[in-house]
Amino acid sequence: MDKHYYYQNSVQCVEAEIDFVESTYQLIKGHPARSLREDFCGTAQTACEWVQRHPSNTAIGVDLDPLVLQWGENNNLAALAPDQLQRIELLNDDVITASTQQLDVVLAMNFSYFIFMQRSQMIAYFSSVLEALNTDGVLFLDAFGGYEAAKELREERECDGFIYIWEQASFNPINSQMQCYIHFVLDDGTRMDKAFDYYWRLWTLPEITEMLIEAGFSSAEVYWEGTDAETGEGDGIYSKSEVGTADAGWVCYVVAEK
Repeated sequence: MDKHYYYQNSVQCVEAEIDFVESTYQLIKGHPARSLREDFCGTAQTACEWVQRHPSNTAIGVDLDPLVLQWGENNNLAALAPDQLQRIELLNDDVITASTQQLDVVLAMNFSYFIFMQRSQMIAYFSSVLEALNTDGVLFLDAFGGYEAAKELREERECDGFIYIWEQASFNPINSQMQCYIHFVLDDGTRMDKAFDYYWRLWTLPEITEMLIEAGFSSAEVYWEGTDAETGEGDGIYSKSEVGTADAGWVCYVVAEK
């Protein structure tokens, strides 16, 4: 069983992420973004999607785990055309100390930056991103919450050929730290328990936006998902918002301009 394959086919939707990054950057800056750094890049699927979008797009992926980077090289980068491969670079490095050229966009998705438990750590990360952005640079983050986010629970979802299981195994309300797992069960009954293991702090949106401003960003805006009038579910369209809905669980974007 290849846990990275199952992850990419159950958790990530890089096409939708890059659609949002492209359209939002164009809207707020008036011109397209061309350079992107994917922090906590894992298999670098998002960075690969970026270089495939336009012949002038360049991408850098940064991750501490050399094994997952190697998987990304063998599976995602190997599928790129030669000219696309020349416009992508993977760095086995710490996102806080990684040295890269200044870029249009830095993004940290799948709540990966929740790994920073203390305000000082998070502000240090945001400050390092600020330095990595050019004068028109924008940081894109996702975040999750809702009244079930601090609850111990298991959620299952049917995927093509397997079941994806998200488990919030424990939550400590005193420090907002939580233990989460991803499990996979194939249609033939084969199990991969604790395929992915996350120990995070559940940061709130006011905390995130306040720390971005403290780190030196000029703005930090929340983009909230709209609601489909017929189904009452999310419509996949995110727009800048000052009021959200008190849902059991939600995912949104945070967009911070240098």
